[in-house]
Amino acid sequence: MNKVISTPNAPKAIGPYSQAILAGNTLYCSGQIAINPQTDTFIGGSIVEQTEQILKNIEGLLSAAGFSYNDVVKTTCFLADMKDFAVFNGLYEKAFVSKPARSCVAAKDLPKGALVEIEVIAVKG
Repeated sequence: MNKVISTPNAPKAIGPYSQAILAGNTLYCSGQIAINPQTDTFIGGSIVEQTEQILKNIEGLLSAAGFSYNDVVKTTCFLADMKDFAVFNGLYEKAFVSKPARSCVAAKDLPKGALVEIEVIAVKG
């Protein structure tokens, strides 16, 4: 049976989807952009500011389901501009020390004009 994961430590869904779904021992997290869950506002600014907020949001989702960054096995990362890759990668590697599998692509447009979006899959076990 799948379980919907909902937490105030990550942004509310802004559409017809869940923050995350726990299916067995696998957690599927929806893509995160830089929305501060306490104020429900988009954090504009630099790739650094946005990535740092996203990493906090991901931590909130993982924690709500009893997972940690070490349980993440796959990430998909979307950048509005690949020129931001080096800066983004420097922040990414500090959070994802277990080095999960990853895709990182440029996207023409992201929700709310975001510079970056990250989705994760984590597995317990």
